[in-house]
Amino acid sequence: MDRLMMRFQQADDRLFYRINGSKELYRSFFGYVTHLGGARLTIGSILILLMFVQHYTGVKNTVIVAMISLVLSHILMTLVKRVVKRIRPYMTLPNAIIHGYQFKDHSFPSGHTTAIFSLTIPFMIHYPVTILVLFPLSSLVGYSRVVLGVHYPSDVLAGAFLAFVTTMVVLLFF
Repeated sequence: MDRLMMRFQQADDRLFYRINGSKELYRSFFGYVTHLGGARLTIGSILILLMFVQHYTGVKNTVIVAMISLVLSHILMTLVKRVVKRIRPYMTLPNAIIHGYQFKDHSFPSGHTTAIFSLTIPFMIHYPVTILVLFPLSSLVGYSRVVLGVHYPSDVLAGAFLAFVTTMVVLLFF
């Protein structure tokens, strides 16, 4: 099992370096994209949507599911980070390029990725045509976390998976 985990970590490191070793202009672009998964934008979006859905009841359930999913996934993400305690790649990998804010908490799973997918998955499920825009947008936020050097690719995948599972559970009960 240790050998398998070591091989997985090596593959994760190689993929990290391929994504992280990009040009400065590229990193600057993703420095803006990453904020789409930040707390200010995700919470602000939900609050704005909650104000507007009072007049559009057809979307109201989707917004409520997204809000509950965002809250629950954030709680779960915080708990997982505290249990796993994975050190961020820029702190452990030589030659990792950090762009922007240097986080002090743990990296697994990615909170930005969890947040953006928690917000968008309910819309993608209820309105499948939105997948064409929301899935690439959400994926870019996850990708940005690796480009900026603050997450491993597996942190991003885990964040998206956590958001998906949380949303599915919320949909079961709502």
